[in-house]
Amino acid sequence: MSVPARQIRARFSADTITVYQAYPPEIALPAVAAGRFVAPFKRDRMTWIKPSFLWMMYRCGWATKPGQERVLSIDITREGFEWALARACLSHYDQGVHADRATWSRQLKASPVRVQWDPERTLHLSALPYRSLQVGLSGEAVSRYVDDWTVSVTDITPAVHRVRELVRADDVRAATDHLPAERSYPLPRQIAAHLDATG
Repeated sequence: MSVPARQIRARFSADTITVYQAYPPEIALPAVAAGRFVAPFKRDRMTWIKPSFLWMMYRCGWATKPGQERVLSIDITREGFEWALARACLSHYDQGVHADRATWSRQLKASPVRVQWDPERTLHLSALPYRSLQVGLSGEAVSRYVDDWTVSVTDITPAVHRVRELVRADDVRAATDHLPAERSYPLPRQIAAHLDATG
């Protein structure tokens, strides 16, 4: 069965969805201890959350890139996630979604959330022909993320290193067995249209 071109795939329950971020230890460790983001995390900067584990691995190089040595698994409320998506603007102009480029530009400046669809990745971090969602939070959305949506913060760096070791040993089956169980996230129809999601 073919995978839709733009689909949110994630680990989720009835109430929460798991997203991933990577940070240096000085931000990650206090967040894990507090169960939410605390100083030196900066609320005045845009923060990007990613529902796709393998896209996060591509972005942080399996927790090897400077400033991204710790990978965090963050469970947030689905209510908060969908609040963000309902108020999001695509990071690029799409004539099928926006009336014109000027309208898109105004929406982008006014929105506290932006989203972009990037190629999903394989275990070897090669690009796949379908895309995965990234969500950028700023302003009010960051405050809600930190204060209201976050249910738990877990440091999964040891698990990340384990999967990387298995991939490097070419044990793809074992590496796959260690991946989070991600499935298609059921977006409300209006939000799916707003994000140009196809499945």
